[in-house]
Amino acid sequence: MSKDKGSAWSAPEAITFLRAVRAHRFYAACVLVLVLGLRRSELLGLRWQDIDFENRQFTPVMQVHRRKGVGLVLKDLKTESSQAALPLPEFCARALEERRELQELERKIAGDHWTQPPDHDVIFSSEHGGLTDPVGFSRTFDRLVKRAGVRRITVRLARHTCGSLLAFLKVHPKVAQAILRHSQISMTMDIYTHVVGDGEREAVSMLAELLEDPLIG
Repeated sequence: MSKDKGSAWSAPEAITFLRAVRAHRFYAACVLVLVLGLRRSELLGLRWQDIDFENRQFTPVMQVHRRKGVGLVLKDLKTESSQAALPLPEFCARALEERRELQELERKIAGDHWTQPPDHDVIFSSEHGGLTDPVGFSRTFDRLVKRAGVRRITVRLARHTCGSLLAFLKVHPKVAQAILRHSQISMTMDIYTHVVGDGEREAVSMLAELLEDPLIG
């Protein structure tokens, strides 16, 4: 399938997917793609030091890149504008806190095989602490989509679902504007006023269940 073919998920489709992948080790990664619209490389380059849980914000500064003859490396994001502090909705913060607990468990299980260097304190590490291959993440995402039984789309398209999900999460439009990186609030409000549809009540109910659901397994 072409990277740009098709359309992003509706909120009900996205929430159905998130419910299906609730127990997966990259559940929080899927949350950040769908709710914050993060690009694959910057998602996998996020480090714990980039997250400010107290002030509910985060600052993406690195991305995972494959360098010829070297392998996976962390490199700076291209522009200063892409490194601005962004709001972190409660839903995302809770998913990240669960991810931190799971990563600690993975670290204990790996023992001496844990390979994560201190300066590579990435959130979405491999099961042994290394950087996660963006192509491999896309393959994992594709498998999860197939397993969830929702319409097949790419990570690139999935991240464009974030506007409607922010509206369903009742995130303030000004906060959503910062997350979506819109220059005009009117662009954000255009999304907010168009998410109301036949599936709204069902989507809100599904999202409420997901927010209340503790991680199992």
